[in-house]
Amino acid sequence: MHYLMAITKRTIILIICVLISLASDSLAQNCSNYTFPSNQVFSSCSDLPVLDAHLHWNYIPSTKRIQIAYRAAQNSTGWIAWAINPTGLTMVGSQALVAFRNSNGSMTAYTTQVTSYNPSMQPQALSFPVSNISATYTNNEMTIFAVVGPFGNGTTFNHVWQAGNSISDDIPQSHPMAGPNTQSIGKLSFL
Repeated sequence: MHYLMAITKRTIILIICVLISLASDSLAQNCSNYTFPSNQVFSSCSDLPVLDAHLHWNYIPSTKRIQIAYRAAQNSTGWIAWAINPTGLTMVGSQALVAFRNSNGSMTAYTTQVTSYNPSMQPQALSFPVSNISATYTNNEMTIFAVVGPFGNGTTFNHVWQAGNSISDDIPQSHPMAGPNTQSIGKLSFL
């Protein structure tokens, strides 16, 4: 009898733990219920399938520009990137927006082209205009804000996103070459 009571107590504790976990997961902020600290509002968003990342955007038909906010979980010594690849569904060929936290605590955001599997990650202009690029770091999450375009060739794009764990001399270092870091690709319609 004592043995059955012990099993029952363990079962009840396990059920309570599962319910608490489910409740906290349902309260987690996905892209549709996220509120930006700056009160910016985006009409569309996508919870990306890997790297705990989210893309928010406003498509502006009159100018064919897209206002974006790309946010991803990251520690203070890492970096994040979001990119459009006009030529394929790979990282190579991407036109990227990159952000990281400097050693003095300020954020850096810039554009770069990914031309190989070992890119320089130095600031470079892209094949399309980018304006108003900035980044924030709050609560172990980095966010890149920018306006991209105009795009004359449609509203559906190949996009890739990435994260790495280290910065050296203000340059993002290689990201892991397995798991979620190799699965961070997709197609996205801004309409």
